[in-house]
Amino acid sequence: MASPRLMAVDPEKAIVLYPSYFDSRVPRDSGRRVSKKDAVEAPTARMIYDSVRALDLDCILELEKAYPRFWYRKEGRVLVEPKMSKTELISKVTAKLKGLSSKG
Repeated sequence: MASPRLMAVDPEKAIVLYPSYFDSRVPRDSGRRVSKKDAVEAPTARMIYDSVRALDLDCILELEKAYPRFWYRKEGRVLVEPKMSKTELISKVTAKLKGLSSKG
């Protein structure tokens, strides 16, 4: 029997998170998903990946992908196992990102 930790993220069912969702420089109507006060400046896919891992969720980091609205920027994305709603996940990742940016 296969280990449950082996490929726990199904790319077809995963929740996709792009750095633009959390970027304070991106307007809401261009894809930012969090409030301006909760957003961080220039988040990276690696920062989002680290935040998701800190939540103890399985995820996949894809660095060569682009947010469809900004197809010309290969800023990456993170695929996350769907253990909660996308809205709840974005909220939890936002809190982790704010913690990372205040430390750095």
